[in-house]
Amino acid sequence: MSQDVDKRISQSLLGDVEGAEKLFLAGRRSREADLESAVRFFLEFLRGFESFDFEGPCVSVFGSARFDEDHSYYQLARDAGAALAEKGYAVMTGGGPGLMEAANRGAKEAGGLSLGCNIKLPKEQEPNPYLDKFIEFEHFFVRKVMLVKYSTAFVVLPGGFGTLDEAFEVATLIQTGKLERFPIVGLGLQFWTQLRKFARETMLTEGVISPEDIAFVHPAKSVEEAMQFIPPV
Repeated sequence: MSQDVDKRISQSLLGDVEGAEKLFLAGRRSREADLESAVRFFLEFLRGFESFDFEGPCVSVFGSARFDEDHSYYQLARDAGAALAEKGYAVMTGGGPGLMEAANRGAKEAGGLSLGCNIKLPKEQEPNPYLDKFIEFEHFFVRKVMLVKYSTAFVVLPGGFGTLDEAFEVATLIQTGKLERFPIVGLGLQFWTQLRKFARETMLTEGVISPEDIAFVHPAKSVEEAMQFIPPV
């Protein structure tokens, strides 16, 4: 069977049910329905692996979709994407607008490989126009695996629940030994001041995290400082 036929089968199976993730998470279902979902997960992973067949190291950049081109954080993300590309890294983001677009844009303008893992949402999130390769996912957890799997460093820019979810997922994987101790760089230092204070003064004081857990997250005031934590290629 040709790859084109395989791809059409994969796309048709994945596209049969609108809102498949919400349906899967709606509570107890039949065993058959869960098995069908498991097949969908596998096909979605397979499509991701085939789509992101590239060479060279990669850095994932996390950040909000809600900052437009006029915001200082947009320029910060754009500069970060360019700096990563100039160091020889592919730049992977969630593929959407805002700071994701900015990081992809910077990477592409600097001649680097720009990748996106977009997500289907009720309020449709369109892939940004600065992507060399992208794939659109139905399931958030599959998308998060892809954002982590290929990368050997992570840059976290200002963002909301989604950005925090991605950042804490990486931190938890490192903390529990499921992921190599790759650098996590927090860029846009002022935005993270209260969260860092909470981590030090509450979480650390109460003993729910250790000093070592805080140590693998590197705050950076500028792109230049952030790049010091990203190893050379």
